Amino acid sequence: MGYSRWTPYVPVAERRKKAEKSASKAKKGGATLMPIAPFRGAIAKTFWGKAWCDNLERYSDYANRLPRGRTYVRNGSVIDLNISAGSVHAQVVGSSLYKVSVNVVAVPDKLWQAMRTDCSNSIDSLVELLQGKFSNAVMERICKPGSGLFPTPSNMQFSCTCPDWAKMCKHVAAVLYGVGARLDHEPELLFKLRRVEAKELVAEVDISLIKTKRTPIASKLLDDSLLPDIFGIEMAEPILAKRPSKPKPQARTNLAKAPKASQTSKKKITNKPKKIMASKEK
Repeated sequence: MGYSRWTPYVPVAERRKKAEKSASKAKKGGATLMPIAPFRGAIAKTFWGKAWCDNLERYSDYANRLPRGRTYVRNGSVIDLNISAGSVHAQVVGSSLYKVSVNVVAVPDKLWQAMRTDCSNSIDSLVELLQGKFSNAVMERICKPGSGLFPTPSNMQFSCTCPDWAKMCKHVAAVLYGVGARLDHEPELLFKLRRVEAKELVAEVDISLIKTKRTPIASKLLDDSLLPDIFGIEMAEPILAKRPSKPKPQARTNLAKAPKASQTSKKKITNKPKKIMASKEK
């Protein structure tokens, strides 16, 4: 009787068929599933996915259940996995279809502020942060057990509809590894899960760049009126340069008429000698 709660082992091939059948049935019912597709080899290949899986394997609390979880996630048993703020909801196919929930506490404000202070001067952009392109010092700070971005066993609570009495069953382990696989493609979901903003790790860098471009403070500028007293010289009064005004259309017409005025003046000059000569004849 004590062993009646244990379900019989289901071979991988049969479990995969069940997973495909359950997923097909759910889709026909109008459900939108986000499965972890079956694969071989490493569960995660990028920094964020690997760091998540390494964090799981760091704690002895999970050691006994993780190997079965890796097998389940690789063969496509996780037919649905949704990551939201503070929680993960999933469906896993075993001997039956089970629903799994993982609740994750938010990063405490004090810890998050310390992480921002330690990392902000070393991360150039949000894109580089999500791509995992930063120094080893930043990597160690983010992955630091207990005070980094990744949750500890005490930060998480699990529930599964399977009959296994263990705190972490193989279905929960499969879901946790599924999170690592999902972070390979959507690393921003980790920040959403821990309820923090990724851009805040680079915000202080942007502020410091803006500060270097500010104009000098007015109180620190030297008043021009004090220069003669300080250096013992006489300063000429500043000449305000005026921008040359464009000539008005009327001025251009006057210039056009100028030659005519010069012609009349020439006529007057040529007439004067005649008058003088006439006076002599008289």
